[in-house]
Amino acid sequence: MSNATSPGTREHDAVRQEFYQRLDQNGVAPLWAAMARLVTPQPRAQYAPASWKYAQMRALLMEAGGLITAREAERRVLVLENPSLRGISQITQSLYAGLQLIMPGEIAPSHRHAAAALRLVIEGQGAYTAVDGERITMHPGDFIITPSWTFHDHGNPGSEPVIWLDGLDVPIVNMFTASFAESYPQETQAIVRPEGDAAARYGATLLPLDYTPQGSSSPLFVYPYSRSREALDQLHRNGPLDAHHGIKLQYANPATGGAPMPTMAAFTQLLPAGFESAAYRCTDGTVYCVVEGRGRSRIGEQTIEWGQHDVFVAPSWCEVQHQSDEDSVLFSFSDRPAQKALGLWRESRG
Repeated sequence: MSNATSPGTREHDAVRQEFYQRLDQNGVAPLWAAMARLVTPQPRAQYAPASWKYAQMRALLMEAGGLITAREAERRVLVLENPSLRGISQITQSLYAGLQLIMPGEIAPSHRHAAAALRLVIEGQGAYTAVDGERITMHPGDFIITPSWTFHDHGNPGSEPVIWLDGLDVPIVNMFTASFAESYPQETQAIVRPEGDAAARYGATLLPLDYTPQGSSSPLFVYPYSRSREALDQLHRNGPLDAHHGIKLQYANPATGGAPMPTMAAFTQLLPAGFESAAYRCTDGTVYCVVEGRGRSRIGEQTIEWGQHDVFVAPSWCEVQHQSDEDSVLFSFSDRPAQKALGLWRESRG
């Protein structure tokens, strides 16, 4: 190498730039220029903590209810787009979330898709969701799942609007380019099993947070809030609080003990009045919805004030601390099962 092309010289820089251009023309790129971005010392989420106030979201949903029918929209949903991920319908890099409204007398037509879905009923009585031939009556706080490729429709024969939180693994499915969808031949699917049939055949549906077996989707489509709340209260009466979580349980597939669906886990936790959690972080970015109570969460350097039905998100590997002003119940979901299946999941109780 001549002095003229030694590193740091103008000639050397010009030769290098010309080399990079030829690499680009041949469909290759230098790893050394991308290593720091591709292989980071710690997780580096491309999205920020964010929150959505339910009172504001509800007003917008009701306005949408007067502008577009459920049949026109197929699903009347306001997508909760993370401000750092606008335009791609994601709340984290691996999850989708939205708030869905169904008005009295409406039907959201039956369809199915490769993406799995979960629902947390937020407000209203009288609506139902039908999954794979079983109709399920919705009650506030209920956790309902729609496994991958199962037909599902929603209806509201009641007299009041019903709103729920949707969570889907759409970004994961699309990352694998594995999305399929189709409509049912009729607006609603045939009901072939009585309501509660699966619940009658299976027992425990909530397990300790550290229970880890994996499995396929749960045969149980609904996890009633009344049972979840009772389990939280019983543990609170009879056991100590976890310093990081208060009282926290994971929803379980009763057939395997694993998560309700292969890609998404769901949790419920009780934060008694005055509880302040110790700092905790994990690699699964987590979406929270406040079922009861009010308080605040410090997520990284940001503090989010929350009340009943508000939604907020904590990014991957971001320290989280909760503080409750009154007895509070948080529902949450994440991609933890997918991470565990791949051997990627980590937590830190710092």
